[in-house]
Amino acid sequence: MSNKFISFECNWRRNMNTLINCVLLIDDDKATNFFNKRVVDKHGGFCEVTTVQSGKEALEYLDAVQGKTKTKPDLIFLDINMPAMNGWEFLVEFEKLNRELTNGIRVVLLSTSSNPDDVKASMQNHSVDDFINKPLSIPLLNDVIKNHF
Repeated sequence: MSNKFISFECNWRRNMNTLINCVLLIDDDKATNFFNKRVVDKHGGFCEVTTVQSGKEALEYLDAVQGKTKTKPDLIFLDINMPAMNGWEFLVEFEKLNRELTNGIRVVLLSTSSNPDDVKASMQNHSVDDFINKPLSIPLLNDVIKNHF
């Protein structure tokens, strides 16, 4: 798809009450990213959906946002359990980023973990806005929009 078409589609969706311009999905599992991207695309309330497979890639993406070459996400869905840089480690680095960049970005932990310690830790982290269980679904997305936008 050309950038011109994507730009047209995003502008059209904004006019049709699209609530969220950009969402960033961070998960090391390609199949999970593929599924979640499909659900977000199907929802219709999101303009641009970007997927990355690690916390490191996500930080590189945010660096490109600061360099004005990528779209700033309004919402990040973050997996907790990833190799190399897990979700908690990503959040430590996210906290160090320029406040002008991170201001307004909602972070939702998206995990299969039912560990009560993970839920408790997420509620104590100032960067985390919510904790939900995988997989994404239309009703879950509706709840995120209702609760955070």
